[in-house]
Amino acid sequence: MVHNGEVSETEKPQQWTYLMDMDGVLVHEDHLIPGADTFLAELQANEIPFIVLTNNSIRTPRDLRARLAFTGLDIPEKSIWTSALATATFLGNQRPGGSAYVVGESGLTTALHDIGYTLTDSSPDYVVLGETRTYSFEAITTAIRLVEKGSRFIATNPDATGPSREGSLPATGSVAALITKATGKEPYYVGKPNALMMRSALRAIGGHSENTLMIGDRMDTDVLSGLEAGLQTILVLTGISTIQSVEQYPYRPTKVLDSVADLVGRTQNPF
Repeated sequence: MVHNGEVSETEKPQQWTYLMDMDGVLVHEDHLIPGADTFLAELQANEIPFIVLTNNSIRTPRDLRARLAFTGLDIPEKSIWTSALATATFLGNQRPGGSAYVVGESGLTTALHDIGYTLTDSSPDYVVLGETRTYSFEAITTAIRLVEKGSRFIATNPDATGPSREGSLPATGSVAALITKATGKEPYYVGKPNALMMRSALRAIGGHSENTLMIGDRMDTDVLSGLEAGLQTILVLTGISTIQSVEQYPYRPTKVLDSVADLVGRTQNPF
């Protein structure tokens, strides 16, 4: 209904909130995916809330901001949400002021320090496993012995491999499987496809599931976690999943696009 030339609240277009994966959606390693910069600039120009998600726990949001800036993407720290932050948020709620033995890098240790956790190898409440560029056999052995003694086993994400320009690299899920094989204890995975990561990201920016969409390049993590969190989902074909692989799953994304560049000019009405 229109009064004095103004559109009523009920007729205003829906305001979307965007969650999106980083690698395979916006960048490949340190290379910009064509059109990603234009897409993000349009979100910012239209004041559309968004947050960039990554299962990788190696870097802090500040470090990731610098990495993305190098590729040509201007993304503020507050708009970056990692599995390390999601893990810290989860542990802070579960056991405030606890302790952890960490196999990981600064993204994870900083997140745990920031919630007041003590990092120790002396009877920690948790063993927390994340990515690292160089997994130490000694650190993995310590983790195994602590889990055997009763420390609770947490992993930032279940990704078995990560990308590199030379090919696949073993990631958190592979090392978690090693620890599980040695101890008989399965970890609790916080990152995608656990919908917990999506909900913690939504809370971080004050979003709501009914008007939020998730953009990702993987059916088994991005689309699945978006679906389980009650979000609309968009699969882009610039990363892992292909149009053929979509048919292998019992669920489907809301929409399939070649890349985020296809959303330019349509960010306010993506569907």
